[in-house]
Amino acid sequence: MIKMAEATESKVDAPQAQAPQQVQPAQEKPKRKRAAAPKQDAESQEGQERKAGFKELLVFGKYDPKEVQITDGSIEQYVNLKSYVYPNIYGRRKFQSYYASHISVVERLVNKLMRGGTGKKVGGKVIRTEGRLQGKKIKVMHIVQKSFDIVNKQTGKNPLQVLINALQNSAPIEDTTRVRYGGISYNVAVGISAQRRINVALKNIALAALIGAFKNRRPLAEALANELILASNNSPESYAIKKRVEGERIAKRAR
Repeated sequence: MIKMAEATESKVDAPQAQAPQQVQPAQEKPKRKRAAAPKQDAESQEGQERKAGFKELLVFGKYDPKEVQITDGSIEQYVNLKSYVYPNIYGRRKFQSYYASHISVVERLVNKLMRGGTGKKVGGKVIRTEGRLQGKKIKVMHIVQKSFDIVNKQTGKNPLQVLINALQNSAPIEDTTRVRYGGISYNVAVGISAQRRINVALKNIALAALIGAFKNRRPLAEALANELILASNNSPESYAIKKRVEGERIAKRAR
């Protein structure tokens, strides 16, 4: 009897084997939907006008570069007519190749005017500005703006188009270089790249303005406007046109 009681007690005390629980697959958490951005109301008329103003900037706030047409295909890709109210990129991209082609042509003209003179006789005069324009970009920019206003008043045309016509007419096609061979040096005619053609034309136009205003009562803005008008009309009285004709004549003889 005692053995039977112990057996029953052992059966009662033994833990019952639990049935294996079925593992339910983890339910994916429902993704939270992002709240839709509230629809913006129609922009005010003032905001639209402001955006339109940034898209269509005018040089000096007056002259539209989109009206300019370039007929010389060789310099077209190197003439930058980006619209800035005051053309100044503050020296950005100066380490890139073809740096000058990233600068507005108006700013390149301003840079050419910031010089201390030639240091040699030009037309019987030693042209020196004595540092009055060196580094003073804002001052020179205002001079160019005044000259553009004079050109617009006298011709009734867009001064940017007058500047482009002056560059196309005064840009030389040929030049000479000095070659030394067998102890003898002589000139050889060479072609000019499109980038250098623009540089030479801008240099001659700026120098003509400095000569016209040197020891003269005529302001520099008037001298620059006069040179732009003469060069755009391909007049032989223009200093830049004279330099182009002279250079091409020497190159023709050196062929």
